[in-house]
Amino acid sequence: MSIRRISPVDIHVGRRVRLARLAAGMSQDTLAAGTGVTFQQIQKYEKGANRIGTGRLHAIAKILGVPFAHFFEGMEEAPGRKPQLSTIDTITEALSTKEGVRIAQALARIGDATLRRRIAELLEAVIESQKERIRAAR
Repeated sequence: MSIRRISPVDIHVGRRVRLARLAAGMSQDTLAAGTGVTFQQIQKYEKGANRIGTGRLHAIAKILGVPFAHFFEGMEEAPGRKPQLSTIDTITEALSTKEGVRIAQALARIGDATLRRRIAELLEAVIESQKERIRAAR
């Protein structure tokens, strides 16, 4: 009996499912009911622990109102090598949280480009400050 390892593709697709679900404001229960599985199964899909079949992924895309290809955007694949997650995966992971979706939606509602840029600079300064504290603690 072989043990299936979690594939980078399954993780990426699962994160994209979560991102689309949160962006749609939909619960795992609602998505599960629409696809005929349990919410626990949706959790496993979103973590990449269980692979999503193409038929079910197509149904998820329809329910969430996204194109099927949405789940594979950002995947880089080199011939003869295992698929690698692209740099966009970090962004996808951040946006896969409720907080990430709230931040993105709030930024999208700000019409002033200068204000959006200043908010981005503030976030970058906070990150740099955290890095400096970590370096000082070592």
